[in-house]
Amino acid sequence: MDEEMERLVDSVKERGILSPVLVRPMPDNSYQMVSGHRCKLAAELVGLPTVPCIVRELTDDEAIIVMVDSNLQREQVLPSEKAFAYKMKLDAMKRQGECTDLTFGPVGQKSATINSRNDLAAEAPDSSRQIHRYIRLINLIPLILSMVDNTVLKETGKPQMALRPAVELSYLPESEQTALLEVMEGEDRTPSHAQAIKIRSFSEQGKLNPDVILSIMQEEKPNQVEQFKMECYHKS
Repeated sequence: MDEEMERLVDSVKERGILSPVLVRPMPDNSYQMVSGHRCKLAAELVGLPTVPCIVRELTDDEAIIVMVDSNLQREQVLPSEKAFAYKMKLDAMKRQGECTDLTFGPVGQKSATINSRNDLAAEAPDSSRQIHRYIRLINLIPLILSMVDNTVLKETGKPQMALRPAVELSYLPESEQTALLEVMEGEDRTPSHAQAIKIRSFSEQGKLNPDVILSIMQEEKPNQVEQFKMECYHKS
Protein backbone atom coordinates (compact mmCIF):
# COMPACT_ATOMS: atom_id res chain seq x y z
CA MET A 1 0.00 0.00 0.00
CA ASP A 2 2.46 2.62 -1.19
CA GLU A 3 1.59 6.02 -2.67
CA GLU A 4 1.34 4.54 -6.16
CA MET A 5 -1.21 2.01 -4.94
CA GLU A 6 -3.20 4.68 -3.15
CA ARG A 7 -3.38 6.70 -6.38
CA LEU A 8 -4.56 3.59 -8.23
CA VAL A 9 -7.32 3.02 -5.66
CA ASP A 10 -8.47 6.64 -6.06
CA SER A 11 -8.46 6.24 -9.85
CA VAL A 12 -10.48 3.01 -9.74
CA LYS A 13 -12.94 4.61 -7.31
CA GLU A 14 -13.46 7.52 -9.70
CA ARG A 15 -13.25 5.88 -13.14
CA GLY A 16 -13.29 2.11 -12.63
CA ILE A 17 -10.79 -0.32 -14.18
CA LEU A 18 -9.52 1.28 -17.41
CA SER A 19 -7.31 -1.60 -18.56
CA PRO A 20 -8.38 -5.24 -18.34
CA VAL A 21 -6.29 -7.70 -16.35
CA LEU A 22 -4.75 -10.75 -18.03
CA VAL A 23 -5.65 -14.29 -16.98
CA ARG A 24 -5.02 -17.76 -18.40
CA PRO A 25 -7.26 -20.84 -18.21
CA MET A 26 -6.04 -23.70 -16.00
CA PRO A 27 -6.65 -27.48 -16.34
CA ASP A 28 -9.11 -27.47 -13.42
CA ASN A 29 -11.34 -24.93 -15.25
CA SER A 30 -10.21 -22.06 -13.00
CA TYR A 31 -8.28 -19.00 -14.15
CA GLN A 32 -4.86 -17.83 -13.03
CA MET A 33 -4.06 -14.11 -12.98
CA VAL A 34 -0.93 -13.29 -14.97
CA SER A 35 -0.88 -9.51 -14.74
CA GLY A 36 -3.09 -6.87 -13.17
CA HIS A 37 -2.81 -8.01 -9.54
CA ARG A 38 -2.68 -4.43 -8.27
CA CYS A 39 -5.75 -3.46 -10.31
CA LYS A 40 -7.62 -6.45 -8.88
CA LEU A 41 -6.64 -5.45 -5.34
CA ALA A 42 -7.71 -1.84 -5.98
CA ALA A 43 -11.08 -3.10 -7.26
CA GLU A 44 -11.53 -5.20 -4.12
CA LEU A 45 -10.67 -2.25 -1.89
CA VAL A 46 -13.32 -0.03 -3.50
CA GLY A 47 -15.91 -2.84 -3.53
CA LEU A 48 -16.17 -3.64 -7.25
CA PRO A 49 -17.66 -7.12 -7.75
CA THR A 50 -15.87 -7.84 -11.05
CA VAL A 51 -12.96 -6.67 -13.18
CA PRO A 52 -12.65 -6.85 -16.98
CA CYS A 53 -10.30 -9.65 -18.09
CA ILE A 54 -8.49 -10.78 -21.20
CA VAL A 55 -8.23 -14.58 -21.34
CA ARG A 56 -5.14 -15.90 -23.11
CA GLU A 57 -3.69 -19.39 -23.53
CA LEU A 58 -0.16 -19.22 -22.09
CA THR A 59 2.42 -21.80 -21.10
CA ASP A 60 4.06 -21.51 -17.67
CA ASP A 61 7.14 -19.83 -19.15
CA GLU A 62 5.10 -17.47 -21.34
CA ALA A 63 3.09 -16.48 -18.26
CA ILE A 64 6.28 -15.80 -16.28
CA ILE A 65 7.66 -13.56 -19.01
CA VAL A 66 4.43 -11.56 -19.30
CA MET A 67 4.16 -11.26 -15.52
CA VAL A 68 7.75 -10.00 -15.18
CA ASP A 69 7.38 -7.50 -18.02
CA SER A 70 4.22 -6.02 -16.54
CA ASN A 71 5.78 -5.68 -13.09
CA LEU A 72 8.94 -4.01 -14.37
CA GLN A 73 6.77 -1.28 -15.89
CA ARG A 74 5.57 -0.13 -12.48
CA GLU A 75 6.51 3.35 -11.34
CA GLN A 76 8.56 2.08 -8.37
CA VAL A 77 10.27 -1.30 -8.42
CA LEU A 78 12.49 -2.38 -5.54
CA PRO A 79 15.98 -3.74 -6.30
CA SER A 80 15.00 -7.09 -4.75
CA GLU A 81 11.93 -7.25 -7.00
CA LYS A 82 14.09 -6.60 -10.06
CA ALA A 83 16.58 -9.24 -8.91
CA PHE A 84 14.05 -12.06 -8.68
CA ALA A 85 12.04 -10.88 -11.69
CA TYR A 86 15.06 -10.80 -14.00
CA LYS A 87 16.20 -14.22 -12.76
CA MET A 88 12.74 -15.70 -13.35
CA LYS A 89 12.55 -14.27 -16.87
CA LEU A 90 16.05 -15.39 -17.82
CA ASP A 91 15.30 -18.92 -16.63
CA ALA A 92 12.04 -18.92 -18.60
CA MET A 93 13.80 -17.66 -21.74
CA LYS A 94 16.43 -20.37 -21.35
CA ARG A 95 13.78 -23.08 -21.11
CA GLN A 96 12.09 -21.69 -24.23
CA GLY A 97 15.35 -22.01 -26.13
CA GLU A 98 15.76 -18.27 -26.65
CA CYS A 99 19.03 -18.26 -24.68
CA THR A 100 21.80 -20.82 -24.37
CA ASP A 101 23.87 -19.37 -21.55
CA LEU A 102 23.23 -17.93 -18.12
CA THR A 103 26.83 -17.56 -16.94
CA PHE A 104 28.15 -14.21 -15.79
CA GLY A 105 31.63 -12.88 -15.23
CA PRO A 106 32.34 -10.88 -12.05
CA VAL A 107 32.08 -7.52 -13.79
CA GLY A 108 29.74 -8.45 -16.60
CA GLN A 109 32.13 -9.83 -19.28
CA LYS A 110 30.60 -11.64 -22.24
CA SER A 111 30.83 -15.43 -22.15
CA ALA A 112 31.99 -17.53 -25.07
CA THR A 113 28.42 -18.54 -25.92
CA ILE A 114 25.31 -16.44 -26.50
CA ASN A 115 25.00 -13.82 -23.79
CA SER A 116 21.46 -14.18 -22.48
CA ARG A 117 21.54 -10.84 -20.69
CA ASN A 118 21.75 -9.04 -24.03
CA ASP A 119 18.51 -10.73 -25.13
CA LEU A 120 16.79 -9.55 -21.97
CA ALA A 121 18.40 -6.08 -21.98
CA ALA A 122 16.94 -5.44 -25.44
CA GLU A 123 13.47 -5.51 -23.86
CA ALA A 124 14.27 -4.29 -20.33
CA PRO A 125 14.76 -0.80 -18.84
CA ASP A 126 18.26 -1.79 -17.62
CA SER A 127 21.51 -2.56 -19.43
CA SER A 128 22.97 -6.06 -19.63
CA ARG A 129 25.58 -5.26 -16.98
CA GLN A 130 22.97 -3.70 -14.67
CA ILE A 131 20.78 -6.79 -15.03
CA HIS A 132 23.74 -8.89 -13.94
CA ARG A 133 24.17 -6.67 -10.86
CA TYR A 134 20.51 -7.00 -9.91
CA ILE A 135 20.54 -10.79 -10.27
CA ARG A 136 23.57 -11.01 -7.97
CA LEU A 137 21.39 -9.54 -5.19
CA ILE A 138 19.46 -12.80 -4.81
CA ASN A 139 22.59 -14.19 -3.09
CA LEU A 140 22.32 -11.67 -0.23
CA ILE A 141 20.85 -12.61 3.13
CA PRO A 142 17.43 -10.94 3.65
CA LEU A 143 18.53 -8.26 6.13
CA ILE A 144 21.31 -7.00 3.84
CA LEU A 145 18.99 -7.15 0.82
CA SER A 146 16.48 -5.01 2.72
CA MET A 147 19.17 -2.33 3.07
CA VAL A 148 19.43 -2.18 -0.72
CA ASP A 149 15.64 -1.90 -1.00
CA ASN A 150 15.73 0.98 1.47
CA THR A 151 17.63 3.11 -1.06
CA VAL A 152 14.23 3.24 -2.79
CA LEU A 153 11.88 3.05 0.21
CA LYS A 154 13.97 5.46 2.32
CA GLU A 155 12.41 4.34 5.60
CA THR A 156 13.58 6.55 8.48
CA GLY A 157 15.99 4.96 10.91
CA LYS A 158 16.81 2.01 8.65
CA PRO A 159 20.23 1.67 6.96
CA GLN A 160 20.71 1.95 3.22
CA MET A 161 23.23 0.20 1.00
CA ALA A 162 24.00 1.16 -2.59
CA LEU A 163 23.82 -1.41 -5.38
CA ARG A 164 27.53 -1.63 -6.22
CA PRO A 165 28.83 -2.54 -2.72
CA ALA A 166 25.89 -4.92 -2.30
CA VAL A 167 26.91 -6.76 -5.47
CA GLU A 168 30.43 -7.25 -4.10
CA LEU A 169 29.04 -8.60 -0.82
CA SER A 170 26.79 -11.04 -2.70
CA TYR A 171 29.89 -13.17 -3.35
CA LEU A 172 30.37 -13.80 0.39
CA PRO A 173 29.04 -17.05 1.86
CA GLU A 174 26.05 -16.70 4.18
CA SER A 175 28.14 -17.11 7.34
CA GLU A 176 30.42 -14.21 6.37
CA GLN A 177 27.45 -12.03 5.43
CA THR A 178 25.97 -12.71 8.86
CA ALA A 179 29.27 -11.75 10.52
CA LEU A 180 29.38 -8.58 8.42
CA LEU A 181 25.79 -7.74 9.39
CA GLU A 182 26.71 -7.92 13.07
CA VAL A 183 29.61 -5.51 12.52
CA MET A 184 27.43 -3.14 10.50
CA GLU A 185 24.85 -3.08 13.27
CA GLY A 186 27.54 -2.49 15.90
CA GLU A 187 29.25 0.27 13.94
CA ASP A 188 25.97 1.73 12.63
CA ARG A 189 27.31 2.03 9.10
CA THR A 190 27.37 0.18 5.79
CA PRO A 191 30.48 -0.38 3.67
CA SER A 192 31.47 1.84 0.76
CA HIS A 193 32.11 0.27 -2.64
CA ALA A 194 35.87 0.26 -1.96
CA GLN A 195 35.38 -1.35 1.45
CA ALA A 196 33.08 -3.99 -0.04
CA ILE A 197 35.70 -4.83 -2.68
CA LYS A 198 38.29 -5.25 0.08
CA ILE A 199 35.95 -7.44 2.15
CA ARG A 200 35.29 -9.66 -0.87
CA SER A 201 39.02 -9.92 -1.61
CA PHE A 202 39.79 -11.11 1.93
CA SER A 203 36.93 -13.61 1.65
CA GLU A 204 38.27 -15.07 -1.59
CA GLN A 205 41.69 -15.43 0.04
CA GLY A 206 40.13 -17.29 2.97
CA LYS A 207 41.28 -14.57 5.38
CA LEU A 208 37.98 -12.91 6.29
CA ASN A 209 36.92 -13.01 9.93
CA PRO A 210 35.04 -10.63 12.28
CA ASP A 211 38.24 -8.81 13.28
CA VAL A 212 39.20 -8.17 9.66
CA ILE A 213 35.65 -7.01 8.88
CA LEU A 214 35.71 -4.61 11.83
CA SER A 215 39.11 -3.23 10.80
CA ILE A 216 37.88 -2.56 7.26
CA MET A 217 34.59 -1.06 8.42
CA GLN A 218 36.39 1.34 10.78
CA GLU A 219 38.45 2.79 7.94
CA GLU A 220 37.34 6.28 7.02
CA LYS A 221 35.46 6.58 3.79
CA PRO A 222 36.68 9.30 1.41
CA ASN A 223 33.50 11.34 1.90
CA GLN A 224 33.88 11.14 5.69
CA VAL A 225 37.32 12.76 5.78
CA GLU A 226 37.13 16.46 6.50
CA GLN A 227 39.05 18.50 4.01
CA PHE A 228 40.23 21.94 4.81
CA LYS A 229 41.08 24.52 2.22
CA MET A 230 43.56 27.17 3.36
CA GLU A 231 43.93 30.44 1.58
CA CYS A 232 46.90 32.74 1.95
CA TYR A 233 46.58 36.48 1.89
CA HIS A 234 49.49 38.88 1.41
CA LYS A 235 49.39 42.26 3.02
CA SER A 236 50.64 45.08 0.86
